Amino acid sequence: MTDSKQENGGKAKIPGFEPNLDPYLLKDPEAMAVNIARALENLGKAASVWLAPRKSGETNDRLAAPMTDMVKTLSKVTEYWMSDPRRTFEAQTQLMSSYFGVWMRSMQRLQGEAGEPEPDRKDKRFSDADWQKNPFFDFLRQVYFITADWAEKIVAQTEGLDEHTRHKASFYVKQITAALSPSNFVATNPQLYRETIATNGENLVRGMKMLAEDIAAGRGDLKLRQTDMTKFAVGRDMALTPGKVIAQNDICQIIQYDSSTDTVLKRPLLICPPWINKFYILDLNPQKSFIKWCVDQGHTVFVISWVNPDARHAGKDWTAYAREGIDFALETIEKATDEKDVNSVGYCVGGTLLAATLALHAKEKNKRIKTATLFTTQVDFTHAGDLKVFVDEEQLEALEAHMQATGYLDGSKMATAFNMLRASELIWPYFVNNYLKGEMPMPFDLLFWNADSTRMAAANHAFYLRNCYLKNALTAGEMMLGGKTVSLKDVKIPVYNLATREDHIAPANSVFLGSRFFGGKVDFVLAGSGHIAGVVNPPDKKKYQFWTGGPPKGDYDTWLAKAEENPGSWWPHWHTWIEARDAERVPARKPGGTALNAIEEAPGSYVMERA
Repeated sequence: MTDSKQENGGKAKIPGFEPNLDPYLLKDPEAMAVNIARALENLGKAASVWLAPRKSGETNDRLAAPMTDMVKTLSKVTEYWMSDPRRTFEAQTQLMSSYFGVWMRSMQRLQGEAGEPEPDRKDKRFSDADWQKNPFFDFLRQVYFITADWAEKIVAQTEGLDEHTRHKASFYVKQITAALSPSNFVATNPQLYRETIATNGENLVRGMKMLAEDIAAGRGDLKLRQTDMTKFAVGRDMALTPGKVIAQNDICQIIQYDSSTDTVLKRPLLICPPWINKFYILDLNPQKSFIKWCVDQGHTVFVISWVNPDARHAGKDWTAYAREGIDFALETIEKATDEKDVNSVGYCVGGTLLAATLALHAKEKNKRIKTATLFTTQVDFTHAGDLKVFVDEEQLEALEAHMQATGYLDGSKMATAFNMLRASELIWPYFVNNYLKGEMPMPFDLLFWNADSTRMAAANHAFYLRNCYLKNALTAGEMMLGGKTVSLKDVKIPVYNLATREDHIAPANSVFLGSRFFGGKVDFVLAGSGHIAGVVNPPDKKKYQFWTGGPPKGDYDTWLAKAEENPGSWWPHWHTWIEARDAERVPARKPGGTALNAIEEAPGSYVMERA
């Protein structure tokens, strides 16, 4: 008997580099041909659905604007490297030498030699074993990583770019490399290739059918499905905490929740959610609900449920949202409870609006709100992350012209922007699973909420982008609300400022920096996980952790290095913070009290409006 070393010309085989080619061999050419034809037929239907609203004029395609900006931005990078032959040669040499290194390592492994070890990359896109076992796919994977790294280095080493242009160039390069990953194509993804061979292309038939359905659902735009939307309904499976809508106007409903304790804190709690998404992220189900948990701790909880705006709301700006949203809620709370003093919570952009409104209140000597809690809220936008890519004068003018024509920004546009921040996790895996594997996504309540998008009123959205992302007006002391210039330095009330460590929408260092602009004491708390999971983290799950420390001074990394890590949810810590400022209790209250009649059951009708 000969050993493996003798069979391989005296060289030992490399364990794990022995591909099984049988799953890649076509078994039924006729069935494959029939299914490819069916898949192409469904692809043709998808193309027809995409073209129809464009031919009729129903859809005004805005794809050219971001594409033009991308080309213009990347052309500045290309110009730098092509303008000098030495730089061009240097860039080409960097890439080709890396390719040569991959080739040499691949040849060594095929010959049974142990090559130089690769850097350990934990990337879910390449988790299939054949990305390393199969020489072809292993080569593709390595070449992809090298090319992606090289492209990012080219941007980083380009001289003469202003900070915003460099940021945009880096972002666009990441979008391109994410799209061109070999994991996104049937012929270059081992799992997809095997699936296509095993089913004789039936996966592509199903996938192209789903593609046509999703373009139809988006009325000519691809509405990428991330979950099974048929498995959930608001008011049936989520947003279940008992309560009543006790007031409403053109832009919001005010919900008061039923008490579940005999006594409640004297100060009611007002929650101001973002209008970019719907409020029930804080009431997904009874096990995850921050709202229900607050009710169970003895808070009298009021929530603003924003309208899903249309053309009628085009002129509603931040002053309108402050007056007809937050101030309207405060008036409603006073009627329902006879209390003027209120604790407040603002989430994401709802927190930014709350902070600006507090600054306006300070100008007007309005002292109704006694504490403010901000969840993943930016008030300073110096370190606002990749969303700043979409905000400059040229892009804003194009966006404002589009919104002027319709009166609002469609929710899918903002959803796409958020998904692009993590395209390798939020776009391409679903593209592969849905349209190439032909698999229906699993039901997931969080992704249902994420897909239940909202429109943005034109004046409101333009004010937000210009004053926050473009001008950073709130911390510069230049924001105008209600005809007054407002300043956060005038906000003297206690602030509980929560950031999350992995937040890609409101980066933790951005939230940390914003803490220093308030005029009163700020308690900065950092939660584990990201923008949603770090906030929606019930104590009984015992997940993640949170950090507390001294005043938010100096830089974020220094604060974190000295901060105390605490296991589990930050919710009890926050509740203790609230009670430390006023723990007085009164008998439990009923929604509306004696002054207001219930309009309808929670979660109300405004939240039901689908974009």
